[in-house]
Amino acid sequence: MTARRGVVAFAVILIATLAADQGTKAWAHRLPVYPAGCAQPEALLAARCAGVPQPVVDGYWDWELAYNPGVAFSTFASLTGNTGMRVVLLLIAALALVGITLLALRAAPDDRLKRIAYGLVAGGALGNLVDRVRDGAVTDFVRWRIHDHRWPIFNLADAALLIGVAALVLDGLRTRRQHRLE
Repeated sequence: MTARRGVVAFAVILIATLAADQGTKAWAHRLPVYPAGCAQPEALLAARCAGVPQPVVDGYWDWELAYNPGVAFSTFASLTGNTGMRVVLLLIAALALVGITLLALRAAPDDRLKRIAYGLVAGGALGNLVDRVRDGAVTDFVRWRIHDHRWPIFNLADAALLIGVAALVLDGLRTRRQHRLE
């Protein structure tokens, strides 16, 4: 693969991930809340209303609108009412996005898996960054559970980030193993 084709592949994955993420979040904003008609995201963030779970696979998977002002799994959510903390989170996300893009551009032209993984990570990071800038919080709507045990709610950007990071870790382990065998 030429360097130019590798950059195009990275950009296509990033844009497709961003578009899918923002499209699913636009859909999620129409999920029911209780009480009906509460202001989004303000009332949900202030816990004056809540998303109403909509079963996809009863007892295991629901659509449920929520907003996350923190980072992964609502970490630092209690600190994000502070404008300074919100700015710090925005700057960290923007710097991470620039770093990921630079890593993708420096990847070897034939390293397709790395470019795809970087595209997923960058697209996911950008999707959540767009939410933070627009709403001050990230839109989440996928709830997995086993009956009463509920995992943290997430979105497509989070899934892309997880898959991209997992692919990078696996690629790193594969490369490390190859170097040991040489």
